[in-house]
Amino acid sequence: MTQNTMQSFFRRSAPLTGLLIFCAATAVIAAPRQPLQVRAEYNSKLEDSPKAIVDEVWQTVDREFVDPTFNKQNWLEARSQLLNRDYKNKEEAYAAIRTSLKILGDPYTRFLDPREFQALRDQTSGELVGVGIQLGLSPVNKQPMVLRTLEDSPASRSGIQAKDELVAVDGKPTAKLELADVSRMIRGDRDTQVTLSVLRDGQKLNFTITRAPIELKVVTSSLKEENGRKVGYIRLQEFSEKAPGEMRKAISDLSDKGAQGLVLDLRGNPGGLLDAAANIADLLLARGTIVSTVDRAGTQDKLLSDQHPITALPLVVLVDQNSASASEILAGALKDNRRATLVGTKTFGKGVIQQVNSLSDGSGVNVTIAHYLTPAGNDIHKKGIVPDVLSMFPEEARKNPVDPASSGDVQYQKAITVLARVIDGKPAVETASK
Repeated sequence: MTQNTMQSFFRRSAPLTGLLIFCAATAVIAAPRQPLQVRAEYNSKLEDSPKAIVDEVWQTVDREFVDPTFNKQNWLEARSQLLNRDYKNKEEAYAAIRTSLKILGDPYTRFLDPREFQALRDQTSGELVGVGIQLGLSPVNKQPMVLRTLEDSPASRSGIQAKDELVAVDGKPTAKLELADVSRMIRGDRDTQVTLSVLRDGQKLNFTITRAPIELKVVTSSLKEENGRKVGYIRLQEFSEKAPGEMRKAISDLSDKGAQGLVLDLRGNPGGLLDAAANIADLLLARGTIVSTVDRAGTQDKLLSDQHPITALPLVVLVDQNSASASEILAGALKDNRRATLVGTKTFGKGVIQQVNSLSDGSGVNVTIAHYLTPAGNDIHKKGIVPDVLSMFPEEARKNPVDPASSGDVQYQKAITVLARVIDGKPAVETASK
């Protein structure tokens, strides 16, 4: 595949990863395509029934899924079973689709009903209707937990806090549910209400929240004075369509203010659009590979930097176990090209790419279409990226979260120490003398 063809592939491939703002469903997605036409082989009865969307999903997965053995399952037999069933309505068909996809053994190949698909499109565009929380799993008991609330969102105004354990939605317990299922329970239309029940310090609290439009500002930045040096701090919360523009502005503003180095904070960043990750890498890389992919035929292709960075300032990147997919693509590109030093803990480990396909009834299906490798050829799926400098939060800090980039943020303080060495012309990591 030529570089131009590869660029075209990556423009239509978009990782939306890790944890969505309100659903925490991990995925790498591609820009939605035009609705697929139901194949000519469908007879009129099939076209007029819920079976049409069932077979549309099957055909899409059959054409695109990265594993040609379909997890060593009889995918053709799965189609026969799906089409031999009668469905009273689309909801029954949707449920059957979700069940059939489970045999693929891939949590990232998943069906989205029309409401979920629209929410996903809103999410990647940087605008959505919802409550404004990001969910993950508690490291203690693996139950749904609030990772963060969006600034000035319905959730933040109601009093929901990071580290709240979500135990029920509208009275329905969340234990043993998939995060994607919890997300469906939370989502809804503008001006409708949802009640979230959380545990905080052993106390159960109920919050009734009205869903509302949320403007997603994904980049925040500030110039800090750290030990006599001017440090530009940038927090990138997810890779939406707006992220590259916001990153460009943040880098330019901090440079104009005299920043001597940059700390890019990707902690808790679930990922986002692959296009956004590639464009941000281009802002920082003077040369080199950004990412490469391996498709179902085993063909490997590379996406190269456009070699037009807007800054050469020393750079440290903060990562943690919730830095996923597009975050890992950017972190891997910066690490392997020796453009930045990574500080923190091992990343999530999501090394697959999904294509999002819009369907004829307004629903959608994410299909895993490729694995990706870092520039050094590392497959990080289910492994993650180990940072150059490991920095763990002490137990007390994990129980009582501190503000990012504060004096109590030990990972940020370690990043400042590393950045200071680079600014002073020393190796990022101090080595013992012989």
